[in-house]
Amino acid sequence: MNKNKKTYVLDTNVLLSDPNAIYSFGDNNIVLPSVVLEELDSKKKLMDEIGRNARYISRVLDELRQESSLHDGVPLHNGGFLKVVIHKQDSTIFDTFHDNKNDNAIIAVAKDLAKINPNTILVSRDVLVRVKADIVSVKSEDYQHDKVVESEDELYKGYSEIYVEDELIDGFYKEKSIEVSAELKAFPDNHFFLLKSNINNNKTAIGRKSKNKIISLYNYNGSDVVFGLKHKNVQQMMALDLLLDDSIPIVTLSGKAGTGKTLLALAAGLYQTLEQHKYNRVLVARPIVPIGKDIGYLPGEKEEKLRPWMQPIFDNLEFLFNCKNDLELNNLLQGYEDVIQVEALTYIRGRSIPRQFIIIDEAQNLSQHEVKTIATRIGENSKLILCGDPYQIDSPYLDIYSNGLTYITEKLKNYNISGHITLTRGERSTLAQLCADIL
Repeated sequence: MNKNKKTYVLDTNVLLSDPNAIYSFGDNNIVLPSVVLEELDSKKKLMDEIGRNARYISRVLDELRQESSLHDGVPLHNGGFLKVVIHKQDSTIFDTFHDNKNDNAIIAVAKDLAKINPNTILVSRDVLVRVKADIVSVKSEDYQHDKVVESEDELYKGYSEIYVEDELIDGFYKEKSIEVSAELKAFPDNHFFLLKSNINNNKTAIGRKSKNKIISLYNYNGSDVVFGLKHKNVQQMMALDLLLDDSIPIVTLSGKAGTGKTLLALAAGLYQTLEQHKYNRVLVARPIVPIGKDIGYLPGEKEEKLRPWMQPIFDNLEFLFNCKNDLELNNLLQGYEDVIQVEALTYIRGRSIPRQFIIIDEAQNLSQHEVKTIATRIGENSKLILCGDPYQIDSPYLDIYSNGLTYITEKLKNYNISGHITLTRGERSTLAQLCADIL
């Protein structure tokens, strides 16, 4: 290894979240502690994204092994250098933490390498591993390569509040559009603006950017009722405008629990499918948490197994159809079984889905690869809606900056085929909003 370059020691969770991570550090040294291989081996039989990544990186390492010994080191095609290092059984790290588990073995490898090369950095997605590394004076950092934004402030909200001349709002209501000023041209198409008068805070207007104009909402206005549902705040009004726009095939909705993401999407889908007949079917799916886990241990047929996971969807359908209980909803859905389909995400992968209104709930629990897989399966004349709360992630290998919902929102925000709104106000109940804010 070149001592004049940085040495990155990778934790197992880095490879499980990004199997190409060994190529993400330029021409520097990459070290895999031997226990990482053991942990990869324990994951390779899983039938989910983690198992797929474990198998992928295992094949990559096997190919590199044929070029040269991994113990001695193998040059990578990007100029880097990969080596597998076995930890010392008598490392003082095990005495420090009174345990010889794998996390400590990884830290021990980094500690020993740091004696040779001070520019040694342990890369881990595990917060406690980074904390423990700091305790024993080992440099550490989170894996940054798959993060699409660096801070919460950079997350795209989909709308902005701006103060304008009072006369401009009058002109907007009269002409249904205004020219985009120079300072607003940087915003992407389908970005919403809440226009406020600079002399009267109660005088407002809502517009959406389209090319070089801010236009009024033509898909939805304040008096519209969509499948019995009416907006309760400005962000919901913006969301419905996107959901009802045929020219926007991908819409992402994010927000805390109770902000109405899934309910709005369902109402818009049912309205356009059952009443306007734009789509053949409403398909609603959500990942089984943890993502991809087998649900075979639950009793009954597939529908019975899915019910506990999909109950939030059925609760929303019960509200929209004004049903009194589950039995009434089940009887109603039997009459719509070809039009309304509720599935676990596991069952829609690999399908080509034309002319359907597709809602993916809890999308923050999807990896970037999984979101890409879903988006590339969408057929002609279909619309894809992804809903979720980036602050409530159940996967240990994802965070607010790298999950699938954030990824697709940030990657597509500058394209006019997509639209996004962050819902901020809870409408489920006063208690639900309070709990979402402070708990």
